[in-house]
Amino acid sequence: MRLIIGGYSQGKLRYVLQRWGAEVCRVWDGELPREEQAQEAAAGGRIPVVNHLHSLVKKRLEQGGCPEEEIAAFAQQHPDCVFISDEIGNGIVPMDAFEREYRERTGRIQVELANRAEEVVRVLCGIGQRIK
Repeated sequence: MRLIIGGYSQGKLRYVLQRWGAEVCRVWDGELPREEQAQEAAAGGRIPVVNHLHSLVKKRLEQGGCPEEEIAAFAQQHPDCVFISDEIGNGIVPMDAFEREYRERTGRIQVELANRAEEVVRVLCGIGQRIK
């Protein structure tokens, strides 16, 4: 499993598609693929890429889900997957309680993924810098 992080509009998805090849990657935007979709991608030799992980976390929290468990289970079942996420915790602390919780939990998910990841890359201006 790999984790790609960076600021908004820094070229994270482009970095992934160039590095592994657009024809090899199967991208889901802001959601986890259904199990049959992920298995189909794997059977075709494609890498499951979850783009906008931070949006997935927010959506699942709004729906009352547990993104920590869902993301951990997906990563366990698909060790070749790539997660792409914006860094959202480096700015102003929001006044809204939900926004604070969303940022906190997203950060903790990123920490857990980084601990388990084979590789962590930070992308800035389209340039990837391996940090793990």
